[in-house]
Amino acid sequence: MNPKKVTAPAVKAMKGSARIGMITAYDYPSAKAADAAGADVILVGDSLGMVVLGYPDTLSVTVADMLHHTRAAARGTARALLVGDMPYLSYHLSVEESVRNAGEFIRAGAHAVKIEGGKPQRIKTAQAMLDAEIPVMGHIGLTPQSVNALGGFKLQGKNVDDARRLMDEAVALDQTGCFSIVLECVPTELAAMITERVSCPTIGIGAGPHCDGQVLVFHDLLGLYDNHTPKFVRRYANLGDEMRAAITHYLDEVRSGAFPNDAESFHMTNAEELRSLYGSANVVEMPKK
Repeated sequence: MNPKKVTAPAVKAMKGSARIGMITAYDYPSAKAADAAGADVILVGDSLGMVVLGYPDTLSVTVADMLHHTRAAARGTARALLVGDMPYLSYHLSVEESVRNAGEFIRAGAHAVKIEGGKPQRIKTAQAMLDAEIPVMGHIGLTPQSVNALGGFKLQGKNVDDARRLMDEAVALDQTGCFSIVLECVPTELAAMITERVSCPTIGIGAGPHCDGQVLVFHDLLGLYDNHTPKFVRRYANLGDEMRAAITHYLDEVRSGAFPNDAESFHMTNAEELRSLYGSANVVEMPKK
């Protein structure tokens, strides 16, 4: 029996009834693993710029990069709602271009798109995408594509004026029709108030336990890297250490001659004929049964 597909309306309907589990994934195997584990939402995040492509931030990620990875993740997703993260400048220049780019994500296999910010121009863009029948996930607080304008990866909403701005943005995104809103790096108290105020689910990352769901980066929660880990990340495994140990073991066995062994090799049915043809003493006999 095929699992019931998660849709954008289904995610919105989870508000107040079930916690939403969301995780990033960037290719076929990571999406397949997240989907099989029961993720409700899989985000093909522009964080791939940092955790997959090796950039210092997300700003170098292109639409072509994102579409390539969205197609791969879509092939590994059966149940979860797949959201494509629209990268820097893909929805900033004009409403028409923004909708066209969003449509390319849908053609690539995404079921929805995510855009950052909640200022009036962004609301106008979100509305146009919704008018084109493209579900939109909002994202406020620490918006990584604005890292230069924000002065770094910093907590947002610490003072009353900034908190009021974020509340206004959340309400505007909700009233526009976003099916969910990511709250990143905002105080727990503010996230709880926003969650209570808006009708769509909030999904937190560094926003405390009172959101309607949570999201973490695939590589962070699995401990695939040993670099700086944000305060809000909980590691559920240390696969980076296991990967390095396995690769070291493999290389040691290659150099010692322990890999491959006879059971991992193929044999001719009659090696003697090959020996007589080439006169090589190095041709081994097939083991006798």
